[in-house]
Amino acid sequence: MALKQYILPLRKWWWLVALATLVATVSSYVATSRQPPIYSTRATVMVGSAIQNPNPNGGDLYLTQQLASTYADIARRETVRANTMEALGLTWLPDYTARVVGNSQLIEIAVTDTIPERAQAVANELVNQLILLSPENPDRNDSQRQTFITRQLDDLEVKIEETQDEIASKQADLANLFSARQIAETQTLIEGLQDKLGSLQSNYAALLASTQAGAVNTITLIEAPALPAIPIGPNRMAAILLAAAGGFAVALAAAYLLEYLDDTLKNPEDVDSALGLATLGAVPRARGALRGDDRDLIVARSSASPETEAYRVLRTNLQFASVKHPVRTLLVASSTPGEGKSLTAANLAAALAQAGKKVILVDTDLHRPRLHKLFQLRDSTGLTTLLLEETPELEPVLQPTVVPGLEVLPSGPLPPNAAELLGSERMRELLRQLRSRADYVVLDSPPVVALSDAAILATLCDGVLLVVAAGRTRRSEARRAIAALRQVDARVLGVVLNKMPKAHKGTYYYYYDYGYGYSRDAGKGDRKPKRSQQTRAVPQVVAVEPGRNGKYDAMPAGQQDLHGS
Repeated sequence: MALKQYILPLRKWWWLVALATLVATVSSYVATSRQPPIYSTRATVMVGSAIQNPNPNGGDLYLTQQLASTYADIARRETVRANTMEALGLTWLPDYTARVVGNSQLIEIAVTDTIPERAQAVANELVNQLILLSPENPDRNDSQRQTFITRQLDDLEVKIEETQDEIASKQADLANLFSARQIAETQTLIEGLQDKLGSLQSNYAALLASTQAGAVNTITLIEAPALPAIPIGPNRMAAILLAAAGGFAVALAAAYLLEYLDDTLKNPEDVDSALGLATLGAVPRARGALRGDDRDLIVARSSASPETEAYRVLRTNLQFASVKHPVRTLLVASSTPGEGKSLTAANLAAALAQAGKKVILVDTDLHRPRLHKLFQLRDSTGLTTLLLEETPELEPVLQPTVVPGLEVLPSGPLPPNAAELLGSERMRELLRQLRSRADYVVLDSPPVVALSDAAILATLCDGVLLVVAAGRTRRSEARRAIAALRQVDARVLGVVLNKMPKAHKGTYYYYYDYGYGYSRDAGKGDRKPKRSQQTRAVPQVVAVEPGRNGKYDAMPAGQQDLHGS
């Protein structure tokens, strides 16, 4: 049952969920279709020359990694951005990232733009700006000095090679000497050449340290940015699916929020939980009901329609509810205006009359009477006439209707003191006279919450039938009406769920499926159902009988209509 309660809001608001998902999907498709393609290119540079050294040490690797992090941060600074824009003649730069690749001395610069050529140019210039900021920048060195050092290195390389060759030659000559003096002189000469070679090598190493060769703080381009040909975005399908999911989620949350905020009575379960009363009938909203026309009298104009059968079931359940305590005078009331109490009273009275009962329908709504419009009767005389006359006569005032056995007592001229008239002793005497003339006296009263008239009339009647509009009457209003009636010790027989939307059985808004299978034209006349329809002519609405605590227990459907329905 709990799972069903979670599913029912979805079935009720499915159109909202579907519409929101559709709108989100279409909007995302239109938005993404207008977006230009996005291209991406990347360049990779290396800090230092450790990769070229066959025997790098840990200090060099650690230092180049620290320098790589520093250069990556510098590439994101405003100075580099401004210099890049100035060099390319741009007023803005596309999005780009500069990051260190893992724990290495490599820096990857990635640029995304809608124009592939611009993306490539920006990546190239960013690399160039990093090189200009490094010590390898030729603008920061003395070119002449570097040229001189290079020449000196070349000269030293030649002298070192000549000295090495001379040492090798003297050592070869030493093996052929036999004179001690010559051997001593040659050895002395070799030692002098070796000292000279050491000096040359020291000078060469000192000059080499002044050049860029083998330097740690240098930047080398490893991978130049390529011209991108295939766009990487936008991912239209992902964006559309994400928008559809978002629209679905928002609509789903809105559906549950609306259901949570909706405190109206929608089904018998709501009536039982909120009011603690049994639902004696569920009347669907009639097709083509016209205000002020006899077409509102469904029972009088059609005997083969779900609406007519609903009032018949209401009649049966009402009769079962009064088995232990007979109800001769019945007050039909509602908590607020517009819930259909007058229409319910008129059709219920007609259904009782069709069962062979003598019924008098009294319009006690002395503020907004409607029964004379429903039955197309005159209202120049009526209830107020009988209450104000000294010797009232019922015959001239009671008016017959198109339904045999049903008479209507209109409201008559509207008085300024309606509550005083309805609570007077003459009203009690009039009800006794009406009860002596009919099997049932049905009273149409004003709304309970708005006026005190209904509470006054409830004390004069055997029972009260409360009419609530499904999906319209709020629980608080219905509770206030029940509290007002119980405060005067009125006997509330049950509730009629009026204006039930016609929907599939099992949905949140539903009415009891009568199982008749009427055709679309059933409401236009008293046409007989087809043979296949007659075989299923057992109502699925269950009747009720008095139970404990004033509630009513369900009875099998086959035992309902024991009173001539």
